[in-house]
Amino acid sequence: MTSLRAEKSKLAARIATDEEARSQSAVLREVLDLNPEIRTIAEQVRELTAALSEFGERDRIERAIRDLIAGGPLHCRAGDLILPTQAAVHLHCRLTC
Repeated sequence: MTSLRAEKSKLAARIATDEEARSQSAVLREVLDLNPEIRTIAEQVRELTAALSEFGERDRIERAIRDLIAGGPLHCRAGDLILPTQAAVHLHCRLTC
C-alpha cells in the first residue's frame, strides 16, 4: 500500500512539474512574440487566462512569471512591467528567424 502511495505521489509531482513547464513556455513565448511591446504582470495574466475564470489558472500563470523572472529569461521593471532579457530575445531570434 505504501509503494502505491509513493507511486501516486511521484506521478502527481511529475504532472505538476509538466504543468509548470507548459505555463512557463506559454508565458515566455507570449512575451517574446510581443516584444518590444511591454505588459504589466496583471495584463499578461489576463491575456493568458482570458477565457478562464478559475483562480488556479491565474495563480499558475503568476507563478510562471515569477519563476521566469527568478530564472533569468524575463526582467521586471518599474515594479510590474515584464520584458524579455537580451539573451532570451537573441535565442528566440535564432530559433524562429
